[in-house]
Amino acid sequence: MPTVAKERVANRRTLVRMATSRRTLAVAAGQARSTSRSPLDAPAQYVKGVGPARAEQLARLGLHTVEDLLYHVPHRYEDRSHLASIASLVPGQRQATQGVVLALSEKRRGTYQFVAALSDETGVLQAIWYGQRYLRRVIRRGSRLIVYGKVERAGRLQMMVEEFETLTGDDDDTLHTGRIVPMHPATEGLSPRVLRTIIAQTLSQHLDGVSDLLPDAVRSRLDVPPIREALRAIHFPTSLAEAEAAHRRLAFDELLILQLGVLGRRQTLQTVDKEVRYAGDGALLQRFVGSLPYELTRAQHRVLAEITADLRRRAPMNRLLQGDVGSGKTVVAAAALWLCVGGGFQGALMAPTEILAGQHYLTFRRLLTPLGVRVGLVIGGAARRERERMRDLLRAGEVEVAIGTHALLEEGVAFARLGLVVVDEQHKFGVTQRAALRHKGFHPDVLVMTATPIPRTLSLTLYGDLDVSVLDEMPPGRGMVRTYVRGPGKRPEVYAWVREQANGGRQAYVVCPLIEESDKLQVEAAVRLADRLSQEALRGVPLSVLHGRMRPEEKEQVMESFRSGAVKVLVATPVIEVGIDVPQATIMVIEDADRFGLAQLHQLRGRIGRGAQTSHCVLLSSLATDAARTRMETMAQTQDGFVIAQRDLQLRGPGEILGTRQHGLPDLRVADLITDVAVLELARDEAHRLLLEDPDLSQREHAALAREVRRRFAQETTLAVG
Repeated sequence: MPTVAKERVANRRTLVRMATSRRTLAVAAGQARSTSRSPLDAPAQYVKGVGPARAEQLARLGLHTVEDLLYHVPHRYEDRSHLASIASLVPGQRQATQGVVLALSEKRRGTYQFVAALSDETGVLQAIWYGQRYLRRVIRRGSRLIVYGKVERAGRLQMMVEEFETLTGDDDDTLHTGRIVPMHPATEGLSPRVLRTIIAQTLSQHLDGVSDLLPDAVRSRLDVPPIREALRAIHFPTSLAEAEAAHRRLAFDELLILQLGVLGRRQTLQTVDKEVRYAGDGALLQRFVGSLPYELTRAQHRVLAEITADLRRRAPMNRLLQGDVGSGKTVVAAAALWLCVGGGFQGALMAPTEILAGQHYLTFRRLLTPLGVRVGLVIGGAARRERERMRDLLRAGEVEVAIGTHALLEEGVAFARLGLVVVDEQHKFGVTQRAALRHKGFHPDVLVMTATPIPRTLSLTLYGDLDVSVLDEMPPGRGMVRTYVRGPGKRPEVYAWVREQANGGRQAYVVCPLIEESDKLQVEAAVRLADRLSQEALRGVPLSVLHGRMRPEEKEQVMESFRSGAVKVLVATPVIEVGIDVPQATIMVIEDADRFGLAQLHQLRGRIGRGAQTSHCVLLSSLATDAARTRMETMAQTQDGFVIAQRDLQLRGPGEILGTRQHGLPDLRVADLITDVAVLELARDEAHRLLLEDPDLSQREHAALAREVRRRFAQETTLAVG
């Protein structure tokens, strides 16, 4: 029996909340915030056949309410609609057939077996169940059954039964056999069969209580089925085409709500007056560009023009800057901060680690201090007296650009006149953290940067309320990076080669294996690896270790030794994945590379290839799984960050890549950001059209949509749409 795969990578809690306005969603009923509870909010426990014990099992799947059950959609379907005659059954295949029970028997030696002899007009089949003693009370001679399972021939024709139905009449609507059968995501103690029964009962009890969000005119124009029809068909379709149409309708609803929220927020931002005004001439920017010891790329000039136009607008800038590793985002951010200071305001840049913040501090001080800009470093690891001094300088406006970590968010950190917020490696921060920094000023301009390229589907959802700039050109003079995959057996050869290269004047990174359990274990692993290498394979080679638990002054001392060439090999934890810039380091060895995701491998590899020489990255991997093999092959075949990001999205899904709660928008229970690109773009177009016609969604026919947008977003933040 053919199995029709309908696997859809689940996107769990992926997308963004960013509170941006004090205006809230206007609904048809006016500004009232209270809404009566829906019958769909009723606990799953009260669905017929569930009860407290089953409810606990459902909760493990995140199914707490009637609505959760209705939207717990199948991840694939099995076509059991064709009932073969017994004589046509093929050993070795999974098939469905039906027959009348002629005889029953039990085998109690060893594993218990319950056996029913089934007959139709073409032959006899032994249907066998293992360990299911209760069937003695369920199946009787003379009963008519539909059975599904693997067919075997052991002297006589047999079937190991996986699913069955007892039929009482010709018009039975079977759930488990004789149809397109849904396979819902299940859990221990809660089989797909039991879930199927519970969901069928939920549809029977509660489907009439589901309201359609889409106005009739929209539904007709888009040619999608009514919501109740779609919910029935997604669970129990009469054909795979019907299931696909149902999926399209339910996915569209989710993505439309998402886009209405995101675009509504963007629309509201454009009405805000940031009360920051910048000079209209280009002299400031020309002065900064002229101070650089190199030429900017065409892409950098284009992005700076976009940012400059944003800064001069009345509404606050809300822009995402994407650029692959080494594309020159830091210089663009420095130029934006220079324009901010030149306009009489302060700027702040927040980085996820103290190492990266320290690197940025040195870089921005080198770029901006000659222009008269006072740059300060705000990190939690600084001495108390230094932290207090820096806070005083910021409060007085004497430090014009603050570079820091989460320490910038502390209550005691205040700015005299914050005009621009830059967030680097934005995916490392939660939404509330970014908002907390932004709220230290009054609607300051915001620039978020990432070196992790974002596929179009995620860009339209996660960053749908941001303008997007892309640095799609590398600065000239960058050397090629060659990537090699080697098994554990090649480790001695690899380190012998590293030793040879280091003795010849080259520098190398050695990245220790990823250990996610704790920072302490990660540090211990790095120290042990450094000790072993210094005593064995790399004895006599100047070597040091870098990890996240070192004091700031220790980290800077190690990095300065590496930058100067005194240290030839730097053994490090993955903390070096961003921000480290040592152009003369041309070798990287990543231990147990299969433990890392594609995006992180790409970020790590980005630490080399920053000078003119050819660089070499060696991935030591056991290739123990197909997924690991695919990741390593991808890394060896391409350096294109967007290609790698798309492959990472396909392998891991958006929820895992972005972090589940970090980005906060409503869960996507049906839509799939990999396969539903066309539906996403249709939903975005429809959201644009609806908000153009009815910016507040206050018209009567949009009241249900407005309530749902508010409900889905209100769990995380106050949404502004009108």
